[in-house]
Amino acid sequence: MKVVGIVGSPRKGGNTERLVSESLEVIAQDGIETELICLADREIHPCTACLSCRRLGRCKIEDDFQGVYEKMLEADGIIVGSPVYFSSPTPNVLALFHRAGYVAQSTGRPFERKVGGPIAVARRAGQNFVLAQMLFFFLHQGMIVPGSTYWNMAIGREAGDVTNDTEGIQTVRNFGANVAWTLRRVRG
Repeated sequence: MKVVGIVGSPRKGGNTERLVSESLEVIAQDGIETELICLADREIHPCTACLSCRRLGRCKIEDDFQGVYEKMLEADGIIVGSPVYFSSPTPNVLALFHRAGYVAQSTGRPFERKVGGPIAVARRAGQNFVLAQMLFFFLHQGMIVPGSTYWNMAIGREAGDVTNDTEGIQTVRNFGANVAWTLRRVRG
């Protein structure tokens, strides 16, 4: 079994990466393979709604999307983290979700019954909006989304600030534990 953690922040080594890594660490401790994918060093253009994926079975836009999408397909679990950008996920996360959603819808819903969910981080507020937007992707794709002890979010602005949010760290760690637990039940 394998879980990919996708970091949607344009900043490498920041708070979002820290939170996704915390979840993956717990999952790895349960003996499940993990991989961290940072979108910061990848170019993912927005969906143009050309619908060529219906005909081709893939997105025709040439960028880094296909490699990330293939990692998502190979994984049994997917976690996506994003900082709050004016009460929304980052443009890279939205582009990934839009394109992955269209391609998946055109190719037999390959994310159905995978396990995963969103993680959000903000300086002060907006996480609930981001979590809701990202959660809609997971639910629309028929994925199984385990809960935690609170919403999968933490507070932090400067790199490393989230480590001061002990409740937020514990929440994403519990989420990781629940992803692993659910995967063991679903995938055997």
